[in-house]
Amino acid sequence: MLTIIGIDHIVLRTDKLTQMVHFYCDILGCTLERETDPAIGLTQLRAGNALIDIVNIHSELGGKGGATPTDKDNNLDHFCLQLKSISEDAIRQHFLNHSIKLGTFERRYGAQGFGQSVYLTDPQGNTVELRSEIQ
Repeated sequence: MLTIIGIDHIVLRTDKLTQMVHFYCDILGCTLERETDPAIGLTQLRAGNALIDIVNIHSELGGKGGATPTDKDNNLDHFCLQLKSISEDAIRQHFLNHSIKLGTFERRYGAQGFGQSVYLTDPQGNTVELRSEIQ
């Protein structure tokens, strides 16, 4: 059984990177955690024990999510749930038992630093990332 212990991060897509960083840092009190090469397009902000990832839609990462976000088109790329420590095999078996397809476990950066995570899709088509201290 999986045990969620918190939200690791959310990913927001934008074509207003400077304004978004200003809003989340200068107005809401987040701090700049990490920036990737502008061509990749990821800016990570610390929000308590979680991260808010801001992805420029004109970058490599942002281009994967479609057109510019509008009032009708979503800007949420995915969210990540932090799990209690569990093995990759146990995670795979859990979702196999529910006939849910998982992506590939990969090393990614999140609120707790680098670690293994995997993507799946919920019934509405939203992307969910699961992250755990893999046993």
